[in-house]
Amino acid sequence: MSYELKDYLNSINFSKEYLMDEQDPQWEKKYAPFIINKCMSGFVDTIMFANEMNLNHQLPSKLQYDFLINIVRKRKRFSPWLKKEKIQDLDAVKSYYGYSNEKAQQSLKILTKEQIAFIKQKLDVGGKR
Repeated sequence: MSYELKDYLNSINFSKEYLMDEQDPQWEKKYAPFIINKCMSGFVDTIMFANEMNLNHQLPSKLQYDFLINIVRKRKRFSPWLKKEKIQDLDAVKSYYGYSNEKAQQSLKILTKEQIAFIKQKLDVGGKR
């Protein structure tokens, strides 16, 4: 049996099928409260519930799941996983000047497009890409 994040989220948000009541104790062991709260915090109507569970992180997983499944209204909630955006040309500036991520981000703000193109040209080693 698979114990996937989407099963927990679907049960809390839409199906309201109680997963922790089953005979399989792995449902409770595989429940990741932090990840569930992070997913729930992406919506206006559930952000306060996620915050409440973050404040009461010491509660057992079963109690946190019970709280969310009983208080969250039935609705389809889907959102892409939040990822840090990749900054264009950051690697080129880092390798050309030997800067850290933070310093390279600061220097990207003051470099012109022509200067960045020059840096890329200097770093280009040729060959197939």
